[in-house]
Amino acid sequence: MASTNDLKNGLALNIDGQLWTVVEFQHVKPGKGGAFVRTTLKNVLSGKVVDRTFNAGTKVETATVDKRTMTYLYKEGEDFVFMDGDTYEQMHIPAAVVGEGANYLLDNAEVAVAVHEGLPLYIELPTSVELLITYTEPGLQGDRATGGTKPATVETGAEVQVPLFVTTGEKIKIDTRDGRYLGRING
Repeated sequence: MASTNDLKNGLALNIDGQLWTVVEFQHVKPGKGGAFVRTTLKNVLSGKVVDRTFNAGTKVETATVDKRTMTYLYKEGEDFVFMDGDTYEQMHIPAAVVGEGANYLLDNAEVAVAVHEGLPLYIELPTSVELLITYTEPGLQGDRATGGTKPATVETGAEVQVPLFVTTGEKIKIDTRDGRYLGRING
């Protein structure tokens, strides 16, 4: 159990038998009446986001979420198979849990897997990954000054928007949070 004074971003709460993470919180002390805490909570399993208000000092039940560093091995059917680097134990994680992260997941990539009572909740990728472009339309002479973008397919099969001067076979850096192009890797 924790008090609303102990809330912080990323904290997992057990509310009515469901797991929620704190996305945002704000302590409010109005001129009249008691103080309260306004929160934005995200359901860990469904991804649903709700706003909820608690009276200041209210007790909330926290949930124990164990974050482990795991290595992505391969895809088996609809599941992604990860291995714990310490115990060598393999865990099958459903595609729904991996979500958009599958677009940036390479074999042997290290990710953080959040687990609650043996159930995988979500995975956290590094904020950026380096991927090889497997196909993109060739840029035209003179395109360098316009600042436009074109679609490019990377080695994971995902499609990202890249500047017109980027070519097939180049390695690029991508932000895993929003799929944004961050730059070329000279190698």
